[in-house]
Amino acid sequence: MPRFGRAFDARFGPHWPSYVLQSLLASVSVFVVLVTLHRHNLAVAASLAATAFTVFAMPGSITASMRNVIGGHLVGLTFGAFFSFFPQETPLAKDAVYALAVGAAMFTMTLTNTEHPPAAGTALGVVIAGCTTRIVLGVIVGITLLALIHRLLKPILRDLVAVKPRDRLNLDDRFERD
Repeated sequence: MPRFGRAFDARFGPHWPSYVLQSLLASVSVFVVLVTLHRHNLAVAASLAATAFTVFAMPGSITASMRNVIGGHLVGLTFGAFFSFFPQETPLAKDAVYALAVGAAMFTMTLTNTEHPPAAGTALGVVIAGCTTRIVLGVIVGITLLALIHRLLKPILRDLVAVKPRDRLNLDDRFERD
């Protein structure tokens, strides 16, 4: 039988306002992104939603820093746009171009120390949809909003995700043995 007392984060009780506030901030940020994109590219919106999770659930993480959020998404946007001009006349060619956009973005993010995993989704979303003014605007508005909120509220944001190995529960201890 599962021990449900360990199924939930033990830090929730005393810090529930942080959990609620930070989840609401993420929701508002994603709403603004969706309004800006007008559902023109849900893949890019999904990558920005993943960024919202990173920024508001793990604000102390290096991937939540302004440099990584803005830099990573700009790299993803750039390579998605660049590879969208490559010929994509067959399904295999499309898949190859999509994969190259993600790989080039990953290489550049790691080379420039702007690693932000959700930004790989931006590269993929842009190369699939093509680079439009609406998509560029959506990415820029989204990353600017997320980075500014993170910068302004960082002193009160709390890491909601255990990021250090000693903070994690041992998975074998989560359930009682029969």
